[in-house]
Amino acid sequence: MNQLAQRAVQAAIRGNWQEAAQINEDVLRESPNDKDALNRLAHAYVELGKRQQALLTYKKVIKLDPYNTIAKKAVDRLQKLKGSASRGRPRLRPLPNGQSAVKSATVFLEEPGKTRTVSLIHLGSSTALSSLDIAYEVKLVPHAHRVSVEIGSGQYIGRLPDDISRRIIKFSREGNEYEAFVRSVNQDSVRIFIRETKRGVSIADIPSFPLTEKPNYVAFTPPDLIHDERPEVESLEEESE
Repeated sequence: MNQLAQRAVQAAIRGNWQEAAQINEDVLRESPNDKDALNRLAHAYVELGKRQQALLTYKKVIKLDPYNTIAKKAVDRLQKLKGSASRGRPRLRPLPNGQSAVKSATVFLEEPGKTRTVSLIHLGSSTALSSLDIAYEVKLVPHAHRVSVEIGSGQYIGRLPDDISRRIIKFSREGNEYEAFVRSVNQDSVRIFIRETKRGVSIADIPSFPLTEKPNYVAFTPPDLIHDERPEVESLEEESE
């Protein structure tokens, strides 16, 4: 893999899809028929919400290599999404200050303890998913034991995993507030980016999302530092261990 290709891969790993697209376009100026670069570019287009450009790019890969499974599966997914969209596209809640999806890269700035990218479970209808684009704001709706995710019209698109739901529900009860945006979407997967926008006074020193990446959440604040007069906060941390 040459240096430009390595840079393109690293940009994708960081989630910088605008940079990834630019680098792959540079690769293709030198090697127009580079199938790997075309696939990488098409994927970057999908992440940027440029579905039509992604579809055309994947089709170019298939023209060069009719048996390219990556491109064939991607074309099938994109065409199904396009078909669903043509049957009716719900109106979405616009981004703050009229930002476009492509111009809102700052939406996905990571903040340790305050942000988390999550894959939704129990997805909604294909029509609902086809209405989504990168960086559109979605709504977290807590229930007794789960948190559903909806678009501005109130249409259901999926649920948070149970462990994340429990944290969001309990922290929201303590005064935390959150916002969420679509980070990536296809017919069988939706990932959203959640950001804590306000922290309750009683849990001011406890992050919404622990900094560790273990299967079970580990307490950020050591139990021996939690004061006895704050039993509710302590219970939040105990549940996450």
